[in-house]
Amino acid sequence: MSENLNVNLKQFDLFNPTDEHKMLRETVRDFVKNEIEPQAHEYDRKEQFNLPLFRKLGELGLLGITSDVSCGGSGMDAIAATIVHEEISASDPGLGLAYLAHAMLCVNNLNQNASEEQKQKWLPRLCSGEAVGAMGMSEPAVGTDVLRMQMTAQKQGDHYILNGRKMWITNGTIDENQTPADVILVYAKTGEKNGRAQISSFVVEKGTPGYSVGQKIKDKLGMRASNTAEMVFDDCKIPASNRLGEEGESLLHMMRNLEIERLTLAAQAVGIARRSIEIMNRYASEREAFGKPLSYFGQIQKHIADSFAEYRAAKSYVYEVARKLDLSSEGNRMDSDGVKLFATTAAKNIADRAIQTLGGYGYVGEYHVERLWRDAKLLEIGGGTLEAHQKNITRDLARADGFEL
Repeated sequence: MSENLNVNLKQFDLFNPTDEHKMLRETVRDFVKNEIEPQAHEYDRKEQFNLPLFRKLGELGLLGITSDVSCGGSGMDAIAATIVHEEISASDPGLGLAYLAHAMLCVNNLNQNASEEQKQKWLPRLCSGEAVGAMGMSEPAVGTDVLRMQMTAQKQGDHYILNGRKMWITNGTIDENQTPADVILVYAKTGEKNGRAQISSFVVEKGTPGYSVGQKIKDKLGMRASNTAEMVFDDCKIPASNRLGEEGESLLHMMRNLEIERLTLAAQAVGIARRSIEIMNRYASEREAFGKPLSYFGQIQKHIADSFAEYRAAKSYVYEVARKLDLSSEGNRMDSDGVKLFATTAAKNIADRAIQTLGGYGYVGEYHVERLWRDAKLLEIGGGTLEAHQKNITRDLARADGFEL
């Protein structure tokens, strides 16, 4: 028995556990090489979202990667979502972030929390790429402390009236004309119970009166190939049938979806780290100083070796969390926080070492690592700050009974 177990363990691939996962990675990697990589630097420089390219992800079945097949999705798991985010972000993290906001924050959320009728109404268009999705949680004065959100939804007969603003919304606008996302899932207060805000979620479609883009946020440090915008809801009237679930139960929706969001943000970090090491290693092998390749010198060896070890540790942690993550239930917050806490800072530091190794060449866009460093910084802020993860992990550990380290 032990010999058979040993053989099986040797054959197991944590990063591509099935043939389907392996084929998915190869498909996405080819698409990245042929379609995404050639445009990455240009769209970052122009601060533009490449909408035609984004829609091609729908043709590959990636925009509904975790959504039900009956609704136009691919019906795959958290490992598949992790693979796609890693591969895209090794080339263009900005496009990867736009993909995450659509496929995870909007589509996966709807797939898990909407009724069957609601899923059939919105998911086919979102999965095909006909519609671009977004999710609105943060506000101008509220980020991590979501229960203090100010946006309200008041029920009037068979409708709700939404009022408030959402800030830092990826895919909030899809073009340079400030056209809002086709479908946005927003969280709003629908009352209070025992002094605690009751949060509900609603779907708002483009063209709904009172739903508009306040401003496109420009001159960002990184992730410039994804559009970020302020969203305005001014007496926005939507049918009551656009509410997901019952009033006040969407805090659960939010917490459940934050787990896959943080995992896939960590997967983006893995892609950034991998690409940074590839560039750093190649440059250090080819560039010479004092008659020796840079990789001969101990200072450069430390940059490369430390980066490789951190990258492998982060990637193993990311895929182990992905393997255990159940998309339909909450309960893995400690590790979804932990993996994002570790992987995002590792990616930023690895990109920083790559810049240092390349010297002046690392400081310019042609060699990519300066863009990867800028993009990596957002991962320490978006989807939960490092400080929020540290708080959550510490509190969860304190409450854990018999937790095995």
